[in-house]
Amino acid sequence: MATPRVEFFFDLSSPWTYMAFTNLWPMLERTGQTAVLRPVLVGGVFNAVNPGVYAAREQSDNRKLQHSWKVLNDWAALAGVAMNFPSQWHPAKSVNAMRFCCVLEGNDAALRDFARAAFESYFGAQENLDDPEVLVAAAISVGLEGEALRQAAGSDEVKAQLRANTEELVARGGYGSPTIFVDGTDMYFGNDQLPLVEAALGRAKS
Repeated sequence: MATPRVEFFFDLSSPWTYMAFTNLWPMLERTGQTAVLRPVLVGGVFNAVNPGVYAAREQSDNRKLQHSWKVLNDWAALAGVAMNFPSQWHPAKSVNAMRFCCVLEGNDAALRDFARAAFESYFGAQENLDDPEVLVAAAISVGLEGEALRQAAGSDEVKAQLRANTEELVARGGYGSPTIFVDGTDMYFGNDQLPLVEAALGRAKS
């Protein structure tokens, strides 16, 4: 089986990642490509290379941030997904959720299903993304063994895997979620850059 040309580094707490995740799959179908899903902890990325995100959140009069909520809802309507955001849990802690994802890393079908269910739980139903019970329920809703995932997510191996993924993204130049790589080194960021990803996939692989 050919190595997928697309890597999708993501954190479930990001609404723009939810948009990109939703729009990723139709784009891959159009281009005949597949993607590898790579869970990271976006807070770790921000702490390492993009701490300005936290300062921007504290600016109640930040016009760009205020307008971004309107644009986010426009994208959600276009993608046909429920976007009830921000909720009482924002900004969400995502370490438990991303450890669940790391357990599934390497099984892209299962990880895709769980991620979709967790996105819908947080952004649609406004449930607590950091609550293991919510995560177990999301896993069960797509036919996965939720309790087994909970147990595995607490292992030292999975914790180390999440740290390693996050450090890898930073080392490769990433600064947030979602970060998308085409052919290993061609980096793109965010839902808005998916058309550029599609264009890159249309070019001959070097």
